[in-house]
Amino acid sequence: MLRCAITDGTASGFVNSTQTERLQAQVRCCAADGVDLIQLREKHLEAGALFALAEAAMRVLRDIESRTKLLINGRADVAVAACAHGVHLTSHPDELTPQQVRTLYESAGVPSPVISISCHTGGDVARSLENGVDIILFGPVFEKRVGEKLVTEGVGLERLAEACTLAGPVPVLALGGVTAENASACLAAGASGIAAIRLFALEKR
Repeated sequence: MLRCAITDGTASGFVNSTQTERLQAQVRCCAADGVDLIQLREKHLEAGALFALAEAAMRVLRDIESRTKLLINGRADVAVAACAHGVHLTSHPDELTPQQVRTLYESAGVPSPVISISCHTGGDVARSLENGVDIILFGPVFEKRVGEKLVTEGVGLERLAEACTLAGPVPVLALGGVTAENASACLAAGASGIAAIRLFALEKR
């Protein structure tokens, strides 16, 4: 089962030592548990602050010689600058395409990236496949929450199964309300793994 840990997006403003150490602790813990991917998802940070966190995370992974890969959410420029393993994209039509990201990495002389993308419908999945994505995060399967507030109801396991069938050999990770208890149902629906924020949060470990 592939596992993708997503950071909680709470870093803000000037990245201080407390934020850096918290991220490094999460990276170290996830890597020790054999988590496959860590998605640095800190949308409120400016490029410089995000780069500082990405560089700190990469330093941990290099120091412990981990196979865990770091993906930067939405900022291919930061990912390249930090020599991160890849980029996570959205399915928004104005987003960079996987090929554009790979070209950017190649131009910078950085090893070819892993590219994941968030999909919410079968149409999103189809477009992602056309663009040559490596991994699809599909959801929300059960729910989407921001903090304790329910934002969106989940689309359900049936929609997840349809997305997995459509994706074919491209791995699909179930996203949205995934827990240790319902992860097996996602795998039974055809998912190759799971992606989550709360499940991999430090306070849960």
